[in-house]
Amino acid sequence: MELFKIKRDIPFMSYGKLTTLISLITFILSVFFLVTRGLNFSVEFTGGTVMEVQYQQGVEINQVRQRLNTVSEGEVQVQALGTNRHIMIRLPNKEGVSSAQLSNQVMNLLKTDNPDVTLRQVEFIGPQVGEELVSNGLIALGMVIVGIIIYLSMRFEWRFAVSAIIANMHDVIIILGCFAFFQWEFSLTVLAGILAVLGYSVNESVVVFDRIRENFRKPNMRDKTVPQVIDNAITATMSRTIITHGSTEAMVLSMLIFGGAALHGFALALTIGIVFGIYSSILVASPLLLAFGLSRENLAKPQKQKEEAVV
Repeated sequence: MELFKIKRDIPFMSYGKLTTLISLITFILSVFFLVTRGLNFSVEFTGGTVMEVQYQQGVEINQVRQRLNTVSEGEVQVQALGTNRHIMIRLPNKEGVSSAQLSNQVMNLLKTDNPDVTLRQVEFIGPQVGEELVSNGLIALGMVIVGIIIYLSMRFEWRFAVSAIIANMHDVIIILGCFAFFQWEFSLTVLAGILAVLGYSVNESVVVFDRIRENFRKPNMRDKTVPQVIDNAITATMSRTIITHGSTEAMVLSMLIFGGAALHGFALALTIGIVFGIYSSILVASPLLLAFGLSRENLAKPQKQKEEAVV
C-alpha cells in the first residue's frame, strides 16, 4: 500500500559517513552513561516494599515524596495511578526494619498530614527475587538476540546479517543509555518494551534488505552503482515506513500520555525504540553494507554460475 510515491531517489548513502559518525557518537555516549551512572533499577529488581494508598481528595505528589524521604535510606518513588488520589509508593529495603514495620511508619506519617488516607495494598519484594529477575531478564534478552542472529544469518548474506545485528544492538544501547542518562526507572515493563523494540527494528531492516536484494536482480538496475541501488530501495519503502511507523508511534504516544504510570516505562521505551529503529535500519545498517564491501558480485555470483552451466 502506498499513499504517495517518491519519483526521485533520495541520496541517503551520500550522508552515510555523517550518519554513521552520529550513531557512533551516540553509541559511545550511551555506553559512557551506562558505565558511569548506571540504570535506575526499580524495586522489582532491587527488592523493597511496594504500597498502594488512596486519598479521598487529591494530593500533591511532590509533597508526598518529600515527606517520605525522611523514613527511607534510599530514593522513594511515588507515582499517581491514573489520578492523584490513587498513589503507588516504592521504598527500598531498610536495614533492621521489616516490610510491615516500614509500611506502618509510612501510613502513620501520611496520616499526620491527611487522616483520610487508606492503605489498599502492600507487597514485599526480597533482594533474592530481585536478583533472579535481573538474571532472568538478561537471559531473555540474550535469547532474543541469539534468535535474531540465527534468523538473519539463515536469510541473508553475511554482510546483511552483520549490519542488521549491529543496527539492532545500536537501538538497544541507545534506549538503555537514555534511561541511564535521565535516571528513568528501569522496570520489568521497560525490559518488555526493549524486547519488543528488538523484533520491531529487525522487521524494518528485513524489509529494506529484501528490497535491496531484489534491486540487484532487476535488469533496469544493472547500470546503477551500489549506493544508487540502496538509495532506490530505501526510497521505495518510504511510503510503507511512514504509514507503518507513523500509526504505531501515534498509538505508543497515546499510551505514553494517557496510559498512566503502569504503561509509562513500556511506552517510553517503545517511543525511543521506534524512532531509533527507523533511523538505524536506514542510516546505520545500510551504510554498513557499503563499509563491509557489498557489491553486485556478492549476490549475483550464484546466478552467473547457473547461467554459465546452461550455456
